[in-house]
Amino acid sequence: MLDLVQRPRRNRKSAWVRAMTRETWLAPDHLIYPLFVHEGAETVPIASMPGCARLSLDGLLREAEGALLDGVGAVVLFPAVEEALRGPRGDEAHNPDGLVPRALHALRERFPELTLITDVALDPYSSAGHDGIVAPDGRILNDETVEVLCRQAVCQARAGADIISPSDMMDGRVGAIRGALDAAGFTEVSILAYTAKYASAFYGPFRDALDSAPKFGDKKTYQMDPGNVREALREVEADEAEGADMVMVKPAGPFLDVIRAVREATALPVAAYQVSGEYAMLKAASQNGWLDERRVVLESLTGIRRAGADVILTYYARQAARWLREG
Repeated sequence: MLDLVQRPRRNRKSAWVRAMTRETWLAPDHLIYPLFVHEGAETVPIASMPGCARLSLDGLLREAEGALLDGVGAVVLFPAVEEALRGPRGDEAHNPDGLVPRALHALRERFPELTLITDVALDPYSSAGHDGIVAPDGRILNDETVEVLCRQAVCQARAGADIISPSDMMDGRVGAIRGALDAAGFTEVSILAYTAKYASAFYGPFRDALDSAPKFGDKKTYQMDPGNVREALREVEADEAEGADMVMVKPAGPFLDVIRAVREATALPVAAYQVSGEYAMLKAASQNGWLDERRVVLESLTGIRRAGADVILTYYARQAARWLREG
């Protein structure tokens, strides 16, 4: 017999010992559920995201109720805005009678215990499909966009949002939104900043869901270059200084190293977004019988947690919560 002092397998010998020595764990409290809402009366399945749909307001209430029953206590809303309401400045984004404010009012009235998170960006409202106002020469105007984002954030706070989540990647928008919220009396409304949002190819199904792909060009002048990590730390420093309450890395799976670097750079809670392309790959491979869906989903989410994420935005939130409850 080998003369070994170190036998790491002793800590793997039973389910109880493995659970006792586990370094990273996953629970429903770690999950945020992204939901798509539209003006229609019907639920419209999203072909590139099987199991996800554009929801009517009634459908949104049913889905939110299901999430709470499954143990998921936070949702984030993304609107599919009618083409007729989109314009060059995205003014529908701060319409108090718009789709998102009405959805927030309905959810707040029905489920006061549910944490409501909103997206702040102009791409669903822009006739150009960009996150900011477009200049005649095609440039995305930073400061002019931030002014509109502040109005959007205050509008959402008035409608009942608990957490405002700017995803636009304009410079200085966290500080400006914090100032606008405070000036309007919403000092308790949090900001979850999309701090390191990369110009990723993994967003394709999401843009199908909202019909929000840019009508020209790309988003590389404001979203981050996928080759950069140090730049993410610069963004963390700026967002923290401007008053962010939480920071986010998006996408999650291809950027686990960035999640780890951000985790080590800040004391703020770190979120990560398992985006539509990640979801679509796992779903497609599972539906084809190539992967065990439950095992790969929980493994991928645990990997995101292990990299340093405190919370994860994932379209698998309800399913994962049920699987975790089943043990």
